[in-house]
Amino acid sequence: MTDAHRRVAVAERAARAGGAVARQAFRGDLTVETKTDKNDLVTESDRDAQRQVVSTLHGEFPNDAIVGEEDAVPLGTPGDSVEILSEVPESGDVWVVDPIDGTTNFSRGMRTWATAVAAVVDRRIVAGAVYLPAVEDMYAAGTETGARNGNALAVSDRTDPETFVTAPIGRFDRGSGDDLGAVSAAIVDRLADVRRIGSMQATLAAVASGELDATFSTYSPYPWDSLAGIHLVRQAGGTVTGLDGEPWTFESDAVVASNGAAHEAVCEVARAAESG
Repeated sequence: MTDAHRRVAVAERAARAGGAVARQAFRGDLTVETKTDKNDLVTESDRDAQRQVVSTLHGEFPNDAIVGEEDAVPLGTPGDSVEILSEVPESGDVWVVDPIDGTTNFSRGMRTWATAVAAVVDRRIVAGAVYLPAVEDMYAAGTETGARNGNALAVSDRTDPETFVTAPIGRFDRGSGDDLGAVSAAIVDRLADVRRIGSMQATLAAVASGELDATFSTYSPYPWDSLAGIHLVRQAGGTVTGLDGEPWTFESDAVVASNGAAHEAVCEVARAAESG
């Protein structure tokens, strides 16, 4: 097994392991805490799931750095823990983890939430896995075309942007109703219909599998919210750029992902939403 194949296999295994931990608590009694505001949530399941993901990764790649949303992760030995970085380093082998992407959905008993793991080598995404434990869908890709539950991933084949069902991604904080209104209006006026999924990774995975035609954020999201899904879209034949239409990089100002057939039209919508 090549290193690339090993990394996608480990990403998938780690995502399944973490997702299984979270699923045990799903729709149970949860203690929900807030972070930056009333709607920025975290549960003990986020921490437990991240601990399982990190333990799985650390067991296979003990020298790799790990980037994630939650704090340092304790291992089995008292006093032993794995440092969790908040940014992807400029070089080296890195894993990027989101134990529960869509914690609000998770905490309310909604099924659309994901455990996401991406492998990055020298700032290049080489593998990604997005697991939706509540519906048991696994999306994964390495350096070849990815798969959903063993079936090859492929973006939608629609070419008319006026038929594109598009889901904006990212948080809209309290007081930013005008921003969400501008995004929704731009999509409905220039594309087709709008969806709000509540999980960035699940949304990107849906573009990769053709369930959605496009998605975008008007800002640069956190790596744990986006890298695995970005890789899935690319490997499924889609296009991922910044607002300017140039190929997405870690320095891009936003994420625009589509099936590629009318990508500039989606970029125009994203730019209109960003400016308006």
